[in-house]
Amino acid sequence: MNVDQVEKDSPWDLQLTALENQSLEAMRVINELRVRDSLKTQFLSNISHDLRTPLAAIVTHAEILRDGMLGDVNEGQRKSIDGIIAGGRQVLTMVNEILTYAKGSANQLDLVISELSLDDLIEQLRILNTSLLARNNLEFSTRLDSCIPLLRADREKISHILGNLLGNAIAFTPPGGKIWVNARMALRDDAAELVIEVGDSGIGIAPENHELIFREFAQVDASSARTHHGTGLGLTIARQLVAVHGGRIWLESELGEGSRFYFSLPSAYLAV
Repeated sequence: MNVDQVEKDSPWDLQLTALENQSLEAMRVINELRVRDSLKTQFLSNISHDLRTPLAAIVTHAEILRDGMLGDVNEGQRKSIDGIIAGGRQVLTMVNEILTYAKGSANQLDLVISELSLDDLIEQLRILNTSLLARNNLEFSTRLDSCIPLLRADREKISHILGNLLGNAIAFTPPGGKIWVNARMALRDDAAELVIEVGDSGIGIAPENHELIFREFAQVDASSARTHHGTGLGLTIARQLVAVHGGRIWLESELGEGSRFYFSLPSAYLAV
């Protein structure tokens, strides 16, 4: 008996109908998840915009009080105001991270190209982190190949990538440790690329967690007792910003052996 002779309600037809129904249900679930993901991204973008204005106002008014523009303040009041400013800036940074992530998820990250010096950019980030480096007694060093040209890339985004990686290195390196930023020219598929390394002598990351840490909202230690807090978006955002430049980002690390994060910029972003 050939297929054309199989009765309409045979087991073959019933299985085919069941598979078609499963396929339709799977498509319905996928579409629903896509809609939910889009709504989540839009919500994060909206709430971040709405939070930034009042947070910025809190920090500004606290700075007005600290600077004595509304009258003198004593030392105890100044310390309390400094705490308000530091906390407000920390939350504002987290809100900005969420907004950047939302833009990346919605493919709304546009490049603003300008000419910049990688050496100068790294030095500016070092200066910004001077107090943290000194407080934790961390040694900071840089080594850049002399042949590295100026970059023609998005200055803000490259600074964001380096800032996130450097911030992680500082946060996860015990006092007395070392942090470094190195850069070199390399060849990949017969094309030149710039490879930047942000390394530390910190606690390191187990190989099984190397991919996890790049996932959105992920924390290797997700317990409420963890000592390092944040949105869990820093490395996700770094990967988004590297990708929008057409580069790649990767990690070399072992527990107790420190971490070395690398990212690349293709030759299209080198002013040669």
